[in-house]
Amino acid sequence: MNEDENVMGLRSSNRWIDIGRPWELLDVNEHFLKDLKTDIQGEVEDGVTIHGPVFIGKNSVVRSGCYIMGPVYIGEDCDIGPNSFMRKYTSLGNNVSVGNAVELKNSIIMDNTNVNHLSYVGDSIIGSNCNIAAGTNIANLRFDDGNVKIVVKNEKIDSGRRKMGVVFGDGVKTGINSSFNPGVKVGVNSRIGAGVILSKDLESNKLLIAIQEHQIIENNKSK
Repeated sequence: MNEDENVMGLRSSNRWIDIGRPWELLDVNEHFLKDLKTDIQGEVEDGVTIHGPVFIGKNSVVRSGCYIMGPVYIGEDCDIGPNSFMRKYTSLGNNVSVGNAVELKNSIIMDNTNVNHLSYVGDSIIGSNCNIAAGTNIANLRFDDGNVKIVVKNEKIDSGRRKMGVVFGDGVKTGINSSFNPGVKVGVNSRIGAGVILSKDLESNKLLIAIQEHQIIENNKSK
């Protein structure tokens, strides 16, 4: 371009944050939430505990028993709790439902997604129109305490993050009591059945189910 036109540059003092890889969205999220100011436009029921800055959008409800450690961003038309725990740098889009006794930590949950009761989501990016079934657990720490690696273009890349959960595309649905290892990616519109333990990436538009063996024996105690 410089051979054909005059090219000019601008020196900036702002921090440069690359978001060429999905986990870097968490870096951007943390960067902007650091300057969050408390602004509660929705409803906060009695019995909610809030520490730190929190934004709660219009028509959103945070139900009794919830505990929020800001900075936390909650979009419009969200329904949170009761008795849920939202930790620092969690960001919810619009029309997000978070059920009873859910814990969210340092995660991005996009529009129209449900995170149902008794689930844990940590250091993760969850797309829009997802359904996280009851009892879903997302691991975000390796046994060896090392950095989490994520497959990019068929190569495992060090994310640089000691804690990293999952990356879900839009429309992902999990079954009850499913579990996910750190750094797993699930493509759009894929479904993971009840009780599955997923340790590697799943492509888009797939259905993954667990096949179990059962043994039925006589219950002699009833005699």
